[in-house]
Amino acid sequence: MTPATEAPTRYMRDRAHAARITAPLRPFAWPSPDATVQEADALRRALLERDEPSAALVRAIRQDRTVTLAQFRQALAEGIEAVPDAPTPLREYFALLEDTPDWVDRDLIALGARTLRRVGSDAGDVLAYGSLLGGYNNSGPLPVLTASGRLTGERTRRRIAETGTWWNGCVADDGLDRFGDGFMLSVHVRLMHAFVDYHHEHETDWDSSARGLPVNQFDQAGTLGLFSITFLLHTRVLGVRYTRREADAVLHLWCYVGWLMGVDPRWLPFAERPGLRMMYQIGSSSPAADEHSYALAESLVELPLRTRYAHFDRLRRRYEYERGLSLATMLLGPAGVRALKVPMRPPWYPVGRLGVNVVKHHVVGRFPAGNRWLQRRGERQLQDVRLRILDGEIPDVVALPD
Repeated sequence: MTPATEAPTRYMRDRAHAARITAPLRPFAWPSPDATVQEADALRRALLERDEPSAALVRAIRQDRTVTLAQFRQALAEGIEAVPDAPTPLREYFALLEDTPDWVDRDLIALGARTLRRVGSDAGDVLAYGSLLGGYNNSGPLPVLTASGRLTGERTRRRIAETGTWWNGCVADDGLDRFGDGFMLSVHVRLMHAFVDYHHEHETDWDSSARGLPVNQFDQAGTLGLFSITFLLHTRVLGVRYTRREADAVLHLWCYVGWLMGVDPRWLPFAERPGLRMMYQIGSSSPAADEHSYALAESLVELPLRTRYAHFDRLRRRYEYERGLSLATMLLGPAGVRALKVPMRPPWYPVGRLGVNVVKHHVVGRFPAGNRWLQRRGERQLQDVRLRILDGEIPDVVALPD
């Protein structure tokens, strides 16, 4: 790996282009959307900052050979006390994970989880065509993804399903308790990211002077924001209603998930307005889409064309393809879609969905019985989508390297 001796050149490399991409977000970041000198310096430094506790554990596994992956898996699944003669680095790692910050409110997390489940099938649409696709406009970390092959070709479907397994674990009842699926999957993914960072830093020609560290705090903060801040914004565009407390609870849940996954607390979106401003600053300083972005975006938007449907197969493929392009155009804006070389479409589906959701969430959902109906319906939709992606298979997340 080529080390960086100063701020990576990707920062603010494509200012004019990034300004066009992030223009739809700028009004939400007012009254002072642009980064101050101190904030810009923190963003630059974040490109060269990693999750140090996880990096130390990976070194203990890979270099020092004092910890094994089997010990990590046992500690994660059963608790550190279940590991005979647990090594000190492993004990310290799980002591950190289990030392829950004082700001964590379990009641707020439970409300945030229920609120996210109520969104139903719109959640998957927004995560795919808003969060995931929109994230490809930041080309900085994408060589990590394309190098693995995990998000190209037919593997796209499985990667989306694996991400869905993690997301569903995080929003399940008690999913973020110590032995809940969301907690354990988040910690698993956290260490996997550290392994990826170690591999690219020690075993490839990754150029940190251009791109920053392979897995860095800048990109981790941006990814967390896509699941939290922009998710709230995009689902509201589709007509989903949140009370102030519900929106705060959703952000609280993702702040805890971010903390579990090694995101520095300075980048956790504790409140919506500062979070929108942070996402604007990250987006406006990110490098433009490149060949990695185009490959990943094409694979995602063409996924419906490679899907088999039980009824009206050809017609359904075309409908789902056009529906996805319509969603992408609305959620990312014309500039964001064109930058990825994705076809633009009129926003016919989002407009129709907006009308449906206004009735459901803004009228029916205001009554207790209607809200309970929305909750049941949303949870059933999530389960149906989960089963449909891989024809009934519920995958685990990506395995750690042996």
